Amino acid sequence: MTIHSSYLELIRGEKKGILARIARLLLWLASLLYAIVSWFRNHLFDWGWRAEEMVDVPVISVGNITAGGTGKTPLVAWLARWLQQQGLKPALVSRGYGARRGEANDEALELEQLLPGIPHFQNPDRAAAARRAVAESDCSVILLDDAFQHRGIGRDLDIVLLDATEPFGSGYLLPRGLLRESPGGLRRASLVGISRSDQVSDDSLQKTLDTVRRLAPGIPVFRLRHAPQELLSASGNTAPLSTLHGTPVLAISGIANPGAFHDSIQQAGMQLTANRQFPDHHQFSRNDIDQLESWVRSQPEARALICTGKDLVRLQLDQLADLPLWAMTIEMEVTEGLPALEAYLETIVLMTEG
Repeated sequence: MTIHSSYLELIRGEKKGILARIARLLLWLASLLYAIVSWFRNHLFDWGWRAEEMVDVPVISVGNITAGGTGKTPLVAWLARWLQQQGLKPALVSRGYGARRGEANDEALELEQLLPGIPHFQNPDRAAAARRAVAESDCSVILLDDAFQHRGIGRDLDIVLLDATEPFGSGYLLPRGLLRESPGGLRRASLVGISRSDQVSDDSLQKTLDTVRRLAPGIPVFRLRHAPQELLSASGNTAPLSTLHGTPVLAISGIANPGAFHDSIQQAGMQLTANRQFPDHHQFSRNDIDQLESWVRSQPEARALICTGKDLVRLQLDQLADLPLWAMTIEMEVTEGLPALEAYLETIVLMTEG
């Protein structure tokens, strides 16, 4: 789903006035229909009227209950590396949202950089993509990206991520909020991960944890943080984060949660002076580049531009208006609950040995 900043301002109540209130009412009415469809679709599987299709290797699903980014890509990379360390051969399966015909999308391109050599199969029909992965690669396990609501394919481990900075999507189902389904759906999860847990107050984090435990009693919860690693250019050059410590920088982002990205820039010690935001999965046009260059020239104090890895693979530029353009690479760190996560992953290892 492509999320525009104006839409987020509307559903979060930041837009005021009678027209905004009417718009939120209409969105709420539409969300009632969405709720009925979501409830009925889930219960077709719960009641056994629709069956999940199993494939010949274990499947690990990483998903969420809200539209937009929760940090699934860094977690998928973390899981893939963990599985490789155990001697397994993972393959990635995803929908390929936002991909142009015959091309990989931004997430696939970013994962290709993070996980060279790991095959990635994209298809809106994830079961078909999984069958193809088994048939065309020698994979021993499949990592299924963004598939918690896609119940047509069976999975042996269901990991659901919540973003601590906005765990329940403004509290409403789509399109009034960002929830893809009722939060009660967390009961289907094997584990729940709280990403960006270091970017909120202790009270806010505890409130999220209490809500998860109420909605999904007995489901193990682990916490994660997005740890900035280094700077990466489109040409593949790298530099330590300290290169820009204390330096005035500009941010460019076409992601679902730019606020968390901006927090990460500042946590890395850079001085964020201004930012430009685009919709999630935005494909940058020549006109966009021209406008960005004009904007950069209007910010004489800046010394560099920072974007995400997803933005970099779409921009494919080393600089804009003579300023260097860097992606700040992120790795996921499990800060609490690692033993529970690894215990579940070890059951997947045992399944491949059986």
